[in-house]
Amino acid sequence: MAIVIKELSMDAHDAPIVSSYNDRIRPLLDCVDKLRHLKIAQEGIQLPTIVVVGDQSSGKSSVLESLAGISLPRGQGICTRVPLIMRLKNVPNLTSPELHLEFNGKVVQTDEAGVADDIVLATDEIAGRGKGISHTPLTLTVKKNGVPDLTMVDLPGITRVPVHGQPEDIYEQISNIIMEYITPEESIILNVLSANVDFSTCESIRMSQKVDKTGERTLAVVTKADRAPEGLLEKVTADDVGIGLGYVCVRNRIGDESYDEARVEEARLFQSHPLLSKIDKSIVSIPVLAQKLVRIQANIISKCLPEIVRKINDKLSANMADLNRLPQGLSSVSEALTAFMRILSQAKESLRKILIRGEFEEYPEEKEMHCTARMVEMLNVYSGQVQAYRFNFEGNNNFLMDDVMALEEAKEIGLPNFLPRGAFLSILQKRVKGISPLPRDFVEKFWDYIEGILVKVLMHHSDSYPQLQSSMRRAAQNLIAKKKDRSFEWVVEIIGMEMLADYSCNPEYTTTWNKLMEKEEEFMAILNDASKSSRMKIDGVDVEIGHLRYYKDVVKQAFDLRMRLIAYWKIVMMRLVDSMALHILFSIQKLVNKDMEDEVVADLMAPHGGGIERMLEESPVVAEKRHRLTKSLKLLKESKDVVGNIMDRLMMNSDAC
Repeated sequence: MAIVIKELSMDAHDAPIVSSYNDRIRPLLDCVDKLRHLKIAQEGIQLPTIVVVGDQSSGKSSVLESLAGISLPRGQGICTRVPLIMRLKNVPNLTSPELHLEFNGKVVQTDEAGVADDIVLATDEIAGRGKGISHTPLTLTVKKNGVPDLTMVDLPGITRVPVHGQPEDIYEQISNIIMEYITPEESIILNVLSANVDFSTCESIRMSQKVDKTGERTLAVVTKADRAPEGLLEKVTADDVGIGLGYVCVRNRIGDESYDEARVEEARLFQSHPLLSKIDKSIVSIPVLAQKLVRIQANIISKCLPEIVRKINDKLSANMADLNRLPQGLSSVSEALTAFMRILSQAKESLRKILIRGEFEEYPEEKEMHCTARMVEMLNVYSGQVQAYRFNFEGNNNFLMDDVMALEEAKEIGLPNFLPRGAFLSILQKRVKGISPLPRDFVEKFWDYIEGILVKVLMHHSDSYPQLQSSMRRAAQNLIAKKKDRSFEWVVEIIGMEMLADYSCNPEYTTTWNKLMEKEEEFMAILNDASKSSRMKIDGVDVEIGHLRYYKDVVKQAFDLRMRLIAYWKIVMMRLVDSMALHILFSIQKLVNKDMEDEVVADLMAPHGGGIERMLEESPVVAEKRHRLTKSLKLLKESKDVVGNIMDRLMMNSDAC
């Protein structure tokens, strides 16, 4: 959307400071002022704003006084302690100025004579009677013949050293307010600089450069030109600090001068002063500044309006969607029961996806919720720990000694060359006992992980009914505790079975044992011939067997016993892993399909659960969210109407042209 803007043509000596360009400008300002009054910034939508900043004593207040033709508070230290929004409205036929203040939700009428005192009183009410500052704005509206149609935000002057009564962090507080207002791209920065200082050392320049590196939205006003005319022309033409919108040099009112007298003196100064007269007339005087500000303001508003409309529509859609996602008010137990069963159904379906089917579209970026993959990882770690507990061949002079000792202790009266089962079980039980902590540790970690998943899913699906969530969480924790206890019992059972029985129908046992026993002949040959090397390879491992020549009466049985144990232990390790996988899969299926629902219902219906009736009471969290969204939608709709009306009006004017 473009707005046709005609340059002002006027004589600064005898005309008002500046009048409105035409009927197109005031509606733009009124539109933005209405949006600001509606506090649309609370919705994250920034408005185009002229922000006035400057170091303390830079002449900032004097510039604003000259533009508005009214006196502002004066004194030592910081006079502006809150953001002061100045709305200047040119009313050509108005016989006497009309002024009023708006703050804290109220409107206070004032006049030119008392406006400074009323601003002080309003500031004290907002920021306290001390010298502290506040982010809460104060709005001053001035309707007057001859003022420029402008809306500006005057901010506290920058000071680094706190004076008596000011907080120690006064600089940080002021900096925070200034950065809040000048950071948005929609803000035009009016940087007030004193002619008698080095511009590059001004703190206000440093701040504006931080957020506007190219200077394309910064305009500089140079005050006190009459006090430091030497070199001023060079400073504003060289532009060492990058002021993209240019400079305007001004002379403000001095002493008891009237504003009209001040304008006459200003014109004379820049016309006749030997140094200041050399400055181009297009960048000097308060009237020129007013003209530039009006033009800049109109351009930035017209540029930003389409984007403001887009942001309002986006925010409206998002808030409407959020409001629609809130649970409908429940008026009966049957409605509450239906909502509760829907929550359970949705939670069960989510759990089926992530725990059973391995579908992760609900949590694409949360790897912790990709449960089937995480369970495989956990099971692989457990399997590796179990496999690491395989039979290791002892070092020199130790190979088969455990087996020999077990056979010695298992001797009994009976037929010779029988392999005692007691010896086999004795060694096997030691191995099973040693490995028994691993499955218990695994189920502990596994169910702790599942508890986190279960709680997260239940909390997600019941987040619209916070009054249910304590019961949901408690039910999940109780269920996992039961599942964990059942798994511990199961681990005790399988470990007990492995310790008390030695059985497998897996043909792998016989195959492995036969393959290992192929080494028996070589093993006995070495033991019977002392001239041969006492080392040999068994199951791919090089072992020392020379020490076994002292136990020839049981060594053959010991070799057979060890080979049987090695073959059988592989079956045991496989069973511990395979049965664990089957156990957790079965337990998860049961949890999702039945146990979770039973536990949640039981907890909710217990005396401490509060029953389904609890859902009939809307939680304070949901009620507050509903109120906030409803209020936001009302504000956004009003704002949309405001912007829509002005855009329709501008389009009609554009067509007329």
